Amino acid sequence: MNQENVEEINKDCPCPDAKANNDTPPCECNNNQSQCNCKADNSQQEETTTTENDSCTCDEKIKEKDETIKKLEEENKALTDKVKLAQAELINYRRRKDEETTNLLKYANQELIMELIALVDNFERAIKLDDNDLTDEVSKFLSGFKMMYGSLVDTLKKFGVEEINRVGEIFDPTQEQALLTDHVDGMEDDAVIEVLLKGYKLKDRVIRPASVKINQN
Repeated sequence: MNQENVEEINKDCPCPDAKANNDTPPCECNNNQSQCNCKADNSQQEETTTTENDSCTCDEKIKEKDETIKKLEEENKALTDKVKLAQAELINYRRRKDEETTNLLKYANQELIMELIALVDNFERAIKLDDNDLTDEVSKFLSGFKMMYGSLVDTLKKFGVEEINRVGEIFDPTQEQALLTDHVDGMEDDAVIEVLLKGYKLKDRVIRPASVKINQN
């Protein structure tokens, strides 16, 4: 087929490649039994390009999803740690409040008991004046004091008040305060020789330390 015939055939072809290059064999677009070669080539090229682009886009999406998942996992861990910390703080707060409430109830009468202990001190001072002479008017008068004193001491014991009396034991600064020192043969160093003023505990709390004399070798 000569060049003129090729150009004539390609002139009516819708394919841009056929019009641009008249040296190629005549396009068979108009032939019902065949498909345009140049169109098929273009479609194949476009499909390849599309596949490559789709593959690239897919990789980017997977990478973005992985980064999102990692970020969400880190945020979830941070929130979980905050919740655990808040729970621990709440447990500690409840424990402290329970302890405060327990101590408040346990030592609720401390101020009243301190006032009563002052009365006990006065009773004891008065009783020491007794010379045990039953015919003496003072002794008769103080006998009533002794009964009231005994009743008051028993009442304090019912509320958990305990006298601190550690004569002969080693001085304990958590329960006693040393006012005087002396030397007594046969006693250990820092042993309590005498209680000058009684000390008291309310349950397991020292509400007034004992004033004592201790031994110094």
